Amino acid sequence: MAFESLTERLQQAMSKLRKKGKVSEADVKEMMREIRLALLEADVNLQVVKEFTKNVRERAIGVEVLESLSPAQQIVKIVDEELTKTLGSEAVGIEKSPKIPTVIMMVGLQGAGKTTFAGKLANHLIKTEKARPLMIAGDVYRPAAIDQLKVLGQQLDVPVFDMGTDVSPVEIVRQGMKVAREKKNDYVLIDTAGRLHIDEALMDELKQIKAIAEPNEILLVVDAMTGQDAVNVADSFNQQLGITGVVITKLDGDTRGGAALSIRSVTGAPIKFTGTGEKLTDLEVFHPDRMSSRILGMGDMLTLIEKAQQDYDEKKAEELAQKMRENNFDFNDFIEQFEQLENMGPLEDLMKMIPGMSQMPGLENFKLDPKDIARKKAMIYSMTPAEREDPDLLNPSRRRRIAAGSGNSVVEVNRMIKQFKESRKMMQQVSKGNINNIPGMDQMFGGGVKGKLGKMAMNRMVKKNKKKKKKRK
Repeated sequence: MAFESLTERLQQAMSKLRKKGKVSEADVKEMMREIRLALLEADVNLQVVKEFTKNVRERAIGVEVLESLSPAQQIVKIVDEELTKTLGSEAVGIEKSPKIPTVIMMVGLQGAGKTTFAGKLANHLIKTEKARPLMIAGDVYRPAAIDQLKVLGQQLDVPVFDMGTDVSPVEIVRQGMKVAREKKNDYVLIDTAGRLHIDEALMDELKQIKAIAEPNEILLVVDAMTGQDAVNVADSFNQQLGITGVVITKLDGDTRGGAALSIRSVTGAPIKFTGTGEKLTDLEVFHPDRMSSRILGMGDMLTLIEKAQQDYDEKKAEELAQKMRENNFDFNDFIEQFEQLENMGPLEDLMKMIPGMSQMPGLENFKLDPKDIARKKAMIYSMTPAEREDPDLLNPSRRRRIAAGSGNSVVEVNRMIKQFKESRKMMQQVSKGNINNIPGMDQMFGGGVKGKLGKMAMNRMVKKNKKKKKKRK
């Protein structure tokens, strides 16, 4: 995952301060030296590093901080605030047009992920606004780009306007805009061509498309794995086209992620979205404060909760809540829970969003083996329909039959049944409306402000769902 090495280095630098009751100016300077090296190794722009470390140092060596009751916590708070400021302070959404359609133009180098992002953005707009977008296939130099956009359009049931590869992109956009106005599409997403490098022909073409489409947004799609060069690319596109926002793709890869920390400062354009995988749902609105928390290993409960709400079917969630209240949660529901977790992404990445979890020893070695989930499913599928609905039927002889039928040992079957019963007990507590009743919740969320915010956010979600249910009644 992106930022892993940076997170580790920053945590090491700040953990030395946490162990000290009293912090001196020399301690702060030593920490800043390590932070500076960590940022440079992560490919953060030199000027950005200088500005960031200067601001943190000036605030951290103040008398109010060093002589406070908890100077280490104060300094971590300062690092968090300055990092958030470097990333852009607050989330910036899509600039909507007062009249339809809102036109969004995607630009960037070849291979940055523009076409995939167009599909992800269309999906995001449909889910969050029930929008009716039209996608325009303006990349005629890579025939696969048109086919790819069409496939994405079919998956999302979104129309794709194209005129093949023999018509100029400028004419395609002109005709596509006419169609969008006739059909009254509220969004137009224009996928443009990229090159392996920036050249005059590419920029001239993009300028002509900009003149015709008059886009409300020009989003530069940048591959996080290009490192420091991503900043140079962003600067060049910004000077010639005037980009309104940046999208950073492939943040799920083995990348140092320094581009994300540099682009906002260098171009002044906000980072609006990040791509975190290949699925159409793997798109996140960029929240600078949440990203700062993740980088510093302090979790991101709000994104985790939003992710759960977004990926979970509301009708199924209502049915499950009813079952939990009535203590009727069974193995069929247990399987659905496994599938839901798989849809949300790797469990080890979700765990890191929980405050305090990233500091747990050995978490970096934790990997959820997909085969383990497959084994549990095999055990459940080896049960009879009656056994799945009524777990109390599972006596020793039935457990032996399930073990033999699924190719597992009786010990493994017993362990899985025990996990099921613990999950059912915890879910009953959640259904009562207060997560504070659940044993171990304090350890899960961690202490301090971040922990309180996490628990408050979770409680808000539980209460909100209860209110929704009452209104329906």
